[in-house]
Amino acid sequence: MNLTETLFWDTDISKLDYDKNARHIIERVIHSGMLSDWHEIKLYYGIERMRNEILQIRNLDKHTLNFCSKYFNIPKEQFKCYNTEQSIQKLWNCMYLQKGVQKKTIMISK
Repeated sequence: MNLTETLFWDTDISKLDYDKNARHIIERVIHSGMLSDWHEIKLYYGIERMRNEILQIRNLDKHTLNFCSKYFNIPKEQFKCYNTEQSIQKLWNCMYLQKGVQKKTIMISK
């Protein structure tokens, strides 16, 4: 496959097993890939394999979830990420001021 190398900045792309690591590859492409990457994985894996792998991904942002739901014609409730979303902590970077001072929470947007 000819995928954008920056998608796998933390991985030696020459050692990627495209079949064994299908979910990881598909997840990177749908999160950060270009349209050409989408076409590459669609040609390699096929729609049905992509569909099955995407259903099992634990963390998709709302836009990606909505796109995949519409593209594959699957209700959002069938996606694993939809059912596990509430267990994922939204405020991962909180700063609390010392006692006696009002608490403040700082949210960092994605």
